[in-house]
Amino acid sequence: MPGIETSSQTVPDPRTAVNAQRVIFVTYLIAVVDVTCLFLQISVTPYLAKRLGFDTLWFGYLQTMVGIFQLFGGPLYGRFGDLFGARAAFTLSSSASVVFFVLLALANSMPMLFIQKLPTVFMHTLSGAQMVVADLTEPDQRADSLAKLGLCFGIGMIAGSSLGGTLSTRYGDTVTVGVAVCGCVINLLLVLSFIPKHTKKQTNEDPASKAGGAASVFNLGQITRLMRFPGVAKIFAVKIISGLPAGIFQTMFSIIAMNFFQLQAEQTGHLLAYFGFVQMVVQGGVIGWLTRRFSESSLLLLAIGTTSLVGLAQALMTNVFQFCLIIIPMTFSLSVFNIITDSMLTKSVPSSDTGTMLGLCASAMSLLRTIGPTIGGFLYENYGVPSFGFVQFAVNVAVFLCMLGSNVARGETHQS
Repeated sequence: MPGIETSSQTVPDPRTAVNAQRVIFVTYLIAVVDVTCLFLQISVTPYLAKRLGFDTLWFGYLQTMVGIFQLFGGPLYGRFGDLFGARAAFTLSSSASVVFFVLLALANSMPMLFIQKLPTVFMHTLSGAQMVVADLTEPDQRADSLAKLGLCFGIGMIAGSSLGGTLSTRYGDTVTVGVAVCGCVINLLLVLSFIPKHTKKQTNEDPASKAGGAASVFNLGQITRLMRFPGVAKIFAVKIISGLPAGIFQTMFSIIAMNFFQLQAEQTGHLLAYFGFVQMVVQGGVIGWLTRRFSESSLLLLAIGTTSLVGLAQALMTNVFQFCLIIIPMTFSLSVFNIITDSMLTKSVPSSDTGTMLGLCASAMSLLRTIGPTIGGFLYENYGVPSFGFVQFAVNVAVFLCMLGSNVARGETHQS
């Protein structure tokens, strides 16, 4: 029938290995370029903010605003992707990234730097990539495939940090941001050329018409209903509570690198590149091996327990060399924690809602970035860097003991 033929041409069958692998490969490439551009701006923004008169508190406000935008934008972006497909979602995020970096190049005052953050409400390329990977992989392969997406993050982190530090030191912020603009334009061209309109398995009816058109993107009831699926609320609570201390540290890392470790832009770039290398090794070679041998519930407990010990080590560190040693278990615990929770949550909802679920996961991280800078600024100004580690240790020990007592993780695995 003509309608069926059109659908089959538009939507690549995930069971067709050639189509699926090609789309996933391009998705990985888009993720690498996006993360590279992200870390190019990380090499610029803290030092630009300092030159424009931002102190630690105001820089925290700037980060908080970004977190608020992405907190609300994440679920809406995921819902948009479920309704209108991967190509539309990627196009939206890539276009927003272009605007973001153009505004960064023009930022020459404190108000302008705040205005420059407005496009971040739509900048969720990694969530779009996770959605495509989740759509085109089987449930038993999902954690491994999401981990390989994390490998792309590590590659982009190394490239962006090294390139950003070098460019900003030798050629200035304008050249660095210009390179990022070019990267975002390349991503947009890749999306329009290679990403199919839809990547969902079911093709019987158009997702947008089924859900009621564009207005349904803002249907909060359709978004929040996912929390009523068995086990979702519990894992989501663990994701937020356990991830909060690490999120606080990450949002304050630029300030810690400048003030506590006394690093210059190029040195910070090298440190972030090292971080990316460790993440690349962990997510590319370790997590896949672990998921094939251990249950997701066991790995989640392992990640939370390791995170608590990492917090204790952070509280006792005094120099950048010690931090480089801590980065290894830190990266392992964060990678396992994020991938396993995302995998468990997407398996707990229908395949038609994976984008929305991943958007909610992104909003959880944005929530941490929203409240993290404010809490982090308070802790840093009053108690210093060791306070971050002590908070992380206490919170994750409590979560670990609660999970052992309630057996949440085992119940989630059975439900999946």
